[in-house]
Amino acid sequence: MTEEAKTSEPQTAPAVSVVGPGDGETIVLGTTRMRVLEDGSHTGHRLAIAESVLAPHTQGPPQHRHREHDEGFYVLSGTVRFTVGEEEYDAAAGTLVMVPPGAPHTFANPTDQPAVMLSTFTPDLYVQYFRDLQEVLAAGRPLTPQTNADAMSRYATEPATDRA
Repeated sequence: MTEEAKTSEPQTAPAVSVVGPGDGETIVLGTTRMRVLEDGSHTGHRLAIAESVLAPHTQGPPQHRHREHDEGFYVLSGTVRFTVGEEEYDAAAGTLVMVPPGAPHTFANPTDQPAVMLSTFTPDLYVQYFRDLQEVLAAGRPLTPQTNADAMSRYATEPATDRA
C-alpha cells in the first residue's frame, strides 16, 4: 500500500434509505391518503415513490399529461380504473400501468373496496404537486379545477382537455 493510499480520506458509500411501515410523509387529499416513501432526496431526484390508498368510490385527478416525467402505478390491492384518453382499463392487484410523458391519463376507484397502489415518478418532479394541493386544503381553500391546473403547471403537467 502506498503512503498516499494510507493517508487519503476513505471513500464513503451513498447512504441507504430505509422507510419502515408507518414511516414516510403522509399527504391526505380528500379520500386519498398518500405515503411518500421516497421524495427524490435519496436518489439524486431521479425517482420518487409513493403508496396511495384510494377509499371506495374515489374519483382521481382530472385527466392530465406530464411533459417531463414518467409515472408508474403498481396495484397492490383492490381495483383501480385507469382512463387513458377515451379508453378505460380496470387494473386488479398485481397490475403495473406505466404512463410515459405526453399520455393523457387519470385513475379512480369505482369499487366498494379500498384500493392501494405504489406510484413511481421519474424524475421526482411531481411529489411537490401533491404537497401543494395539501397546502391549499390546509389553508381552507377548495380544490377547484383552476387551482388544480395552476398547481399542475408548476410541475410540467397540464389538464388533458383534448384527451388524445
